[in-house]
Amino acid sequence: MKLILSSVVLFVILVMFISCQNDNHNPNHPHDSSFYIDYRSLKGLPDGIAVIELDPEAPNFGNISSKLELGIGVLPHHIYYNQNAKKMFTTALGGSYLYEVKTGEDQNGQPQLISATPINTGENTVGENIFFTNDGRYFMTFMGGAGGPKDGSIGVFNANNQLIKTIKAPIQTNPNQFIMYPHGISVNEEKGLMMVTSTIHPDLTTGMGNTCTLLDLNTYEIKETYQVADSPTDLSAPVEVLLLRGKFPQYALATTMLGGDIWMAPYNSTTKKYDSFTKIFDGSTQGLGWTLEMYIDDSYKLYVSFADPGKVLVFDLNNLPQLKLLKTFDADKGAHHMAFFKTKSGKDVVAVQNNLLDIPNLNSGTISIIDINTGKKLGTVDLRNKYGILPESIEGTNGPSNYMHH
Repeated sequence: MKLILSSVVLFVILVMFISCQNDNHNPNHPHDSSFYIDYRSLKGLPDGIAVIELDPEAPNFGNISSKLELGIGVLPHHIYYNQNAKKMFTTALGGSYLYEVKTGEDQNGQPQLISATPINTGENTVGENIFFTNDGRYFMTFMGGAGGPKDGSIGVFNANNQLIKTIKAPIQTNPNQFIMYPHGISVNEEKGLMMVTSTIHPDLTTGMGNTCTLLDLNTYEIKETYQVADSPTDLSAPVEVLLLRGKFPQYALATTMLGGDIWMAPYNSTTKKYDSFTKIFDGSTQGLGWTLEMYIDDSYKLYVSFADPGKVLVFDLNNLPQLKLLKTFDADKGAHHMAFFKTKSGKDVVAVQNNLLDIPNLNSGTISIIDINTGKKLGTVDLRNKYGILPESIEGTNGPSNYMHH
């Protein structure tokens, strides 16, 4: 009898141990469907960051549970985690241009926004995108540079948030190799390469770009500036760039904001650069424009947002350089950033933030929740009418809500 009891006790302990182990390694946190959003106020109030529930199956769907105000006119723009997801940052088009954000949890384990610390960006203005490398550095594009009509720069920061280098290459100095209005940035650390786009002057009128520039990740020297447009006079405004890396075919992808297209350049192992860009998807033939963000999942699918008329297209990357269109999702006008998660019932969904800089007809101010498998829109959060704010970007509260973005 004692032997049987001992066996039962051991079995119970083992089950409890396994259960605890599973809990400790369970990727589904209690707030997997809560997200951080950068937002701008439409009521003349401070802009800031908020925590919002995006699971349509949750009773508090669309509710904001925590807010952190950054200031009037700060216009927070992109939320990022560093390479080990221990720190969170937001760039900004105004204010101090870059902030480290402190977060925590309330008594129920729900995410809370606590404070934001401005980071000195030197002369660099209008903060856009960041890329964190594994050696502790991070690189940030400044679309405004030092404020000139054809300016733009890349800031290099160390792990202590100190600006250690400003990379500048004015078009006036060398019209063939330059950095101007940089927005998108991507890095292939294995190859020691970094690429940035040339998009548009921050005032949206003074000037536009049509190139991407490749740099050495360690010397910061320019290796080549590529035309990403139909002609030198075609001001396509490349907005995002993605250097495919790891298990993916080694290509550079770029989206053109005003071109409405997707471009691609193959990596050349002989020159150790990329060959010229060619257009692989023409948005105008599909009634699409304002191509913006690119996200890739681990099954070789590429998700691309088109702000006009508000769509997300899903492509197959298995046969590059051929890009096969698999699905088209309906979002809202201004379709922009995305976040991926599972609903409480296990549906794989994408949340699409629909707003681009409050540009008329591209500023729905909503977040669409779309079933990735069926394409059905499961819910919409109308932040414009519910809260008087527009979402600017979106990110997970448990770390990056995507597999590969920049």
